[in-house]
Formats: sequence, structure tokens, C-alpha cells
Amino acid sequence: MTLTDLSQALPGLWEGMKVTLELLVMAVVGGIVVGTLLALMRLSGNKFMSAVAGFYVTYFRSIPLLMVISWFYFAVPLVIGMVTGTNRPIGAFVSCLVAFTAFEAAYYAEIIRAGIQSISRGQVNAAYALGMTYPQAMRLVILPQAFRKMTPLLLQQSIILFQDTSLVYAVGLLDFFNTSYSKGNITGEIGQYIMLAGAVYFVISFGASRMVKRLQKRFTV
Repeated sequence: MTLTDLSQALPGLWEGMKVTLELLVMAVVGGIVVGTLLALMRLSGNKFMSAVAGFYVTYFRSIPLLMVISWFYFAVPLVIGMVTGTNRPIGAFVSCLVAFTAFEAAYYAEIIRAGIQSISRGQVNAAYALGMTYPQAMRLVILPQAFRKMTPLLLQQSIILFQDTSLVYAVGLLDFFNTSYSKGNITGEIGQYIMLAGAVYFVISFGASRMVKRLQKRFTV
């Protein structure tokens, strides 16, 4: 693979990277939102809600992500078709987004739950003393402090998610890895393009991990 070949392939590779990053950002946001709700459910005094959230977390942490992607790829269009009465395909991106959000929410939930539990009981009592309700205390006092503590762990899990996005090749979504593979298949240089993709994943993941470590040191000072 020459520099000329690479320069010609860059626009297509960048399009694949944009799909990867878009999927990553949306799945991280959705996973944290759902994970926060699951964490609050697990910590609530309602035994039913706590049991449901606990089952969800245990279930998704016990099955392979590739299997979840495959399930949602076939299940999401089926469910939407049953609800709307149409058989219009929704595409691999939406299915993968739902799969990643549901899967990562289980991991984010445990990180967030640990972050909430790390806040001293005195903070909660102080909020109650100021006349706050439980939701107000959680939203205004506990969660802001908890998220500050667990930000490095949330970012670290997001780096793992970035690496896992390559699994969408199984359903044909043209992310960065799948685009690299396709380019290599067309040019007969699969090995070189896969090595290039691996190098890009390594550089991004390594750089992000270094930044997370610096951020962790800053938060623990």
C-alpha cells in the first residue's frame, strides 16, 4: 500500500470513522442515562425495582456483546414493525445503537452505583436538613459529587466501548474497521488495511487512556 493508495482511501476511511464516532457518542450518552436510572433503581427502597435493575445488570454483563448486537439487529425491526404495522427496515446503525446502549448501560450502572455509594451519608443528611426531598438531594447534592468521582471510570468504559464498536462488522455496518476491511478486500491488501485500522485504534485508545489517567490523578488530589 503506497502513500498514493492511502490518500485515495482516506475519504472513505474517514466516513467510516465518523460512523464509529457517532455510534460511540450516542451510545455513551444513552448508556449513561439508562445506567443512571438503573443505579437509582438498585439503590431504591423498592424491592421490585431493585430486583428488576439487578436482573438487567446481571443479565447483560453475562452475555457476549456480539450476541447482543445480533439479537437487536433482528429484534428491533421486528418490534417496530409490530408496533407501527410496517415492515420498513431501520438499518444496522439504529439496531447497533440500541444494542450498545442497552449493553453498556449495565456496566455504567455499576460504576454509577459505586459512585453514589462513595458519597458519605452525612451529605444526604445535610440535604434533608435543608428541606430537600430525596430526588432533590440526589439531583443537586449526591449525583454531581458522584459523577465527579466516577468520571475517569466512565471514560475508561467508553474507551472499551470505542474498541468494541468494531464488532458491528457482524451486521454489515460500515464503521471504520469494516470500511478498512472492505478497502483492503477491493485492493487485495486486506492485511495492510487491517494493520492500519489496528494502529488507528491503538493510537486513539492509548492516547485516551493516558488522558484518563491524568484526569484520575487530578480528581484524587
